[in-house]
This record gives sequence, C-alpha cells and structure tokens, in this order.
Amino acid sequence: MPKSIKYVTVLACIILFGFVFVFFQKSETKLKIYFLDVGQGDAILVRTPDNQDILIDGGPGNYVVDEIGKYLPFYDRDIEMMILTHAHSDHVSGLVEILKRYDVDQVLFSGTVKHDAPDYLAWLSIIEQKSIPLEVATCCKTYKLGDQVELQILYPFEDYSGKETEDLNESSLVSRLVYKSREFLFTGDAPISVEEKLIGKDLLIESDVLKMGHHGSKYSSGEMFLDYVHPDYAVIQSGEGNSFGHPHFKTINNLQKRDIKIIRNDQCGTIIMETDGNNLELSSEKCDL
Repeated sequence: MPKSIKYVTVLACIILFGFVFVFFQKSETKLKIYFLDVGQGDAILVRTPDNQDILIDGGPGNYVVDEIGKYLPFYDRDIEMMILTHAHSDHVSGLVEILKRYDVDQVLFSGTVKHDAPDYLAWLSIIEQKSIPLEVATCCKTYKLGDQVELQILYPFEDYSGKETEDLNESSLVSRLVYKSREFLFTGDAPISVEEKLIGKDLLIESDVLKMGHHGSKYSSGEMFLDYVHPDYAVIQSGEGNSFGHPHFKTINNLQKRDIKIIRNDQCGTIIMETDGNNLELSSEKCDL
C-alpha cells in the first residue's frame, strides 16, 4: 500500500475516533456515583453529566487506584475535585497514590492540620509539591459542577485550620450532592454530635441516598438524623469481616424499622448509582439491586 494511502487511512481513523469521542462525551446525561469497594474505608467517585470527576475520600491502602481504573476511561487522567472528609487513614491513605497518578485540579478539606499521621502528612506534602489549590470548605458554600449539578457543603461550621480536635471524626466534612430532583448525602465519619448540630441549624439535609456515617457504627446515623434525612437508600462502606463489627446491629435495626433499603460494600462490592436527575438506577458487582 502506498505511503500516501496509509497516511490518509490513519488520518481518517483519527478523525473518526474524534467524532465518536465527542459524541459520547456530549451525549452523556446521567450523573454517576460509584461507592467503591476499598475494604474497611470510604471512597466515592462521582462523574457528572459534564464529565467532571469528583473523588470523596480514598480508603485504606491503594485499592482505590484499581477501583477507579475500572470506571474512568483510560484517557481520563484528570480529577477535577478531590475531597478529604477527615484525616484518618481509612479515608486519606488511597488519596496519596491518586495524587501521584492523576492530575487533580482542586482539593477540599475541613482544614485540620495538627495531625501527624504519616498518610495525612504525605497527602499534604504532595499537594504542596504539585501546587494544587487546597481549600478549606465550610458551611454553607456551594460548588457548581456543571448544568444543574451542585455540591453543598453542610459541615463543618468553622475553619479547623491550625486547630486540634479531640475526635477527628467531629471534623468530618459533610456534603450534599444535588442533581435536579435527586439528592445524595455524604457524611464521612460524622458522629451523632455532628448530626445533632446539622439538625439544630435547620439545614436542608433530606436526601434520597444517605452514605451512612462511620461505616455503619452505632456512634453515627442516629434515629433523629435518619428521620430528618428520610432516605430511600442507605449505603454502608464497610469491609468484609472487619474487626470493628461494622455495621452495628443497632444501626441495621434503625434502618429496617424505617424501611430504608440497605446496600453494603462488604456484601455487594462496588455500588453504582445512575440518575438523569429524576429516575435512579442501581447496580453492583455482586448483588441484584
């Protein structure tokens, strides 16, 4: 085959690929949320209809790297927003490797800096080395994530920069993702004391989906909070056979009493939710949802 024909063929393939790529990029109308199975820890990937990627926590170890690779296109090496709810290793550890492998545009956290856990210090160090914008997110800031998609910061009420906290869970960043008529509430490891503060502030926390606080422990997701959120689905990010006994039987009982559908990473693997802003579709690696 003459060289000129080869060049034309290659060029045609490139143009065709470009058209296909643009078509699929523009035709996507769904918000996708992946509650990633990373063992005993939290990691949530959000993909907006405008192809923005938001990663909330990274779980322990490097499991999140493999999990994200299953759902992000091979050519997508950019994460528009990274959120660390708080500095415990089962939330921050995996984010260190993500920072090494992906281009992260912006990072949100609650501001806690007086914490000397190696994973957390490594996370802060890479952010500084790469000059990634690091922002303290407090109530009641809202981030626009494209057309009709917004992330509402509900907690903390104060900037934790330079402060020590007796319980890091109490500094957990709580956020609510809204797309048209659908809402998703992400609570990190926020304990009942934080839940009571949210209720006391009379903030709008009602949501279709609640990511259960602290892996379904008895110290989060109190009954009053469940009544205010009034979710249809409760997602529990706990690891199979974990030594903490998560989720606690009391938490499960409180959900069952309210006919809230329980979906667990330790039973179902990664949980996927897709919505066009009205309908909500659920699937998972191991369960028929």
